[in-house]
Amino acid sequence: MKPLALYDADCGFCTRWIGVVQRRVPGVAVASLNHVDLAALGVDPGRTELEMPLVRPDGSVVYGHLAWADILRAAPAPACWLGVVLGSRLLQRPARGVYTWIARHRHRLPGGTPACSLNP
Repeated sequence: MKPLALYDADCGFCTRWIGVVQRRVPGVAVASLNHVDLAALGVDPGRTELEMPLVRPDGSVVYGHLAWADILRAAPAPACWLGVVLGSRLLQRPARGVYTWIARHRHRLPGGTPACSLNP
């Protein structure tokens, strides 16, 4: 079983980046949050409003920058090395901060639309 990345299909920014994952990281499956049973996958619906979840093959779920670290580790080199660095203990705090900033501003980033805006 492949890791499963879940994305917000209503957000142009998210859809754009998950498209990159689909093209470049064949080791990761993707699905829209709207088309899966979150409870059956063990995904917290409240967290999906702020962070992208990734369901690992063992059934555990990681969110946000840790989800992206797993996705990048499944990619071919050199992106896999970035995943190792991003998921390292040393970078936990700054990586979480950068992810949070991107999530809050995704409606202003390339590919973003007003639908990408997070509710305050």
